[in-house]
Amino acid sequence: MDLGLKGLRACVTGGSRGIGLAIARVLADEGASVAICARGKSGVETARKDLEARGARVHAEAVDVRDADQLRGFVVRAAEQLGGLDILVSNPSGGAGTDDAAWRSTFEVDLMGAVRSVDAALPALSKSRAGSVVFISSTAALETFMGPTSYNALKGALIVHSNGLSQSLAAQGIRVNTVSPGPILIENGGWDQIRKGAPQMYEATLAQLPMGRMGSDAEVARAAVFLASPAASFITGVNLVVDGGFTKRVDF
Repeated sequence: MDLGLKGLRACVTGGSRGIGLAIARVLADEGASVAICARGKSGVETARKDLEARGARVHAEAVDVRDADQLRGFVVRAAEQLGGLDILVSNPSGGAGTDDAAWRSTFEVDLMGAVRSVDAALPALSKSRAGSVVFISSTAALETFMGPTSYNALKGALIVHSNGLSQSLAAQGIRVNTVSPGPILIENGGWDQIRKGAPQMYEATLAQLPMGRMGSDAEVARAAVFLASPAASFITGVNLVVDGGFTKRVDF
């Protein structure tokens, strides 16, 4: 299937590693120009070289998503440098916790990072013939998981906001969808750290996966890029769960 991404322009926040980088790689491999940002300058530079080696035109900046002006400025510059914007993927997370600092961090990064990115991207997205937004949420937003934390609640809010945007932006030709990964094993990522530091928890979670394994960042990336692409042109307001059957809800 031709996803129709060749020549399109995409912006991925939190795009220097993990799922964000995997999404940027798939976009680059499909012929899109890509802008990425993340906090760590060295990680951003390494990711930029990776994407350029795939033949993509790349704009990359070190940005603290918590800083509203930095984030908005990056998205505006990304559209300027790429000659427009067709796709926005909001991926970063401020992590999980239960104290005030954790709630503030997750609110600013996961939720407000998405809100501000869309606001900054709207002028460019509204000029696109294939405008699309994808938020990366989590199955932790769908079922009780590891107790009440900032991550679970605010990833849930992200899904609600995505659905509202899908209704309000449809008339401008902009689709908005969410991808909710389940347990994803990435080298040096969260589940890799749990595997090394809390093996009993890791094995207990693994036992709940009907497919008998955790997912990969590439598997999440392919789902996200499909939703973002013109191949999914009549899909909006969807929360696509990528979890190998981890969640046990019945969806109609």
